[in-house]
Parts: sequence; structure tokens; C-alpha cells
Amino acid sequence: MNLLTFDNLSAYRELTHFTTTIEGGVSVGKYASFNLGTTSGDDPKNVIENRKRLCNEIGISTHKLFIPVQTHSNHVLLIDRNFLDLESDKQSEILQNKDALLTQEKRICIGITTADCVPIILYDPLTHTLAAIHAGWRGTVSKIALKTLSEMVRLFNCKPENIRVGIGPCICANCFEVGDHVIEDFIKEGFDSNLISFKNKETRKYHIDLRKANQLLLEQAGCIAHHIEIKNLCTVTQPNLFFSARRQTINSGRMITGGILR
Repeated sequence: MNLLTFDNLSAYRELTHFTTTIEGGVSVGKYASFNLGTTSGDDPKNVIENRKRLCNEIGISTHKLFIPVQTHSNHVLLIDRNFLDLESDKQSEILQNKDALLTQEKRICIGITTADCVPIILYDPLTHTLAAIHAGWRGTVSKIALKTLSEMVRLFNCKPENIRVGIGPCICANCFEVGDHVIEDFIKEGFDSNLISFKNKETRKYHIDLRKANQLLLEQAGCIAHHIEIKNLCTVTQPNLFFSARRQTINSGRMITGGILR
């Protein structure tokens, strides 16, 4: 099993974090082999087995793995003691329509799934607060990373300058060609198109750098540039490592990016 990590987050012994790759599972075809997504058409038995293998690798039981049902929203969910005390059916219900999880609870894993969208981990080593964020272009334009950071400040008095950030493997700007309406949405929300995009002179199409867009959002909110680590790995162009919805269509597998507070 090949789990990727961030150097800046690995400095903290109390935090286990990871991004999965395609290696280590039992799924076949477009899902081969370590698909961890439940909504892309894979055999549910294979996904269950893959998640068991992940949990064994990171040292937790499967009922302590919390992954939301993502809808490209900017909805953030706090995983606290009240949530953990609920029945599993109620937990599953609450995890619907969420694209970021936030916690201070120990010995549970929070994570999100991606296959081209931007996975982001936020960690405050002073307050021991952890967040996992799924930021596709819709989540990025609606500033889910900023909203999650704001929740960390509001709920736990985190200070942006203390937060360590990991921005994981995702679609690169060269591969992320978009229609005019997408770049218009970014501009409407205050993004500087000169900083986050370029126009291909031959195709006349815009390309957006989602990593850069999220980095700038967090820096503008007070996160320090050298506290932000970016994995410059493109999910589209590296089929030996990653699933990619753009490369494989919607029926591709999914990776998980997440973490555990010890």
C-alpha cells in the first residue's frame, strides 16, 4: 500500500495523515485496485474490503473512519463527541451533503474522497484541530477552504498563522480546461484570473490552477506561505498513481485524503 504524506505535517507525532493511491486493493477494471469511493459504481464488497485494508494500515477500526457524501458544496461538518455518540444510521444521515470535516477528537479518522478535485488538510498544532477538505472547482469558487478555516477560528480559537496546510494531488492547470462560465464564476467571487488561470492561444480556452486558487485563499486569510505544502502531482497524467475522473470518466475510483489525531 502506497500512502503519500506531507513533510510539514509529518513533523507532528500526534498526527497521522495520508493520501491513498491506486495501489493495495481488490477492485478491478477502472477501479483497480484501491478504490475507496462508494458512489462511483464499484462493487460495494470491494470498497468495503479496501476500506478495511486502509483502516488496518492506519491503525483504526472501520467504524471510526468518517467520510462524507460529497456534493461539491461548501458545507463543513464538525465531528465532535455529540456526533460520535449518535447511532451509525444518524451519523450517515448527517454526513450527507458535506465537503469538509473538522475535529478535535482523538483516535478517529476524518477524510474526503477525490479523483481530480483538490484534497486539503488543515492542522493547528497548538489547539490540535484537524480538517479535511474536498475542493473541486465549485467548492473552490465558493471558498470552502476559507469557510473551513473560519470554522476552526470560530469554534476553537485557532489562529491562521499557526495552521499547517497540505494541498494534495489533483488535476493540474494544463489539464484543467474550462468553459468561459467557469472562469467568470471565479472572477465574480473575487479571484484574480491573472494569478489562477491562463488562456490557451490555440484553443482559446481557459485553464485554471485550482491548487493556486486555494493557496491564495488561505494566504489571504492569514496562513503563512511557508506553512503551505503543495504536492505538485497531477492525477490526470499519472495513471500509475491516481484515479482521475477526467481521464477515466465518472466511473473511476476515488482516493482518500485524511488524518487521525493521536
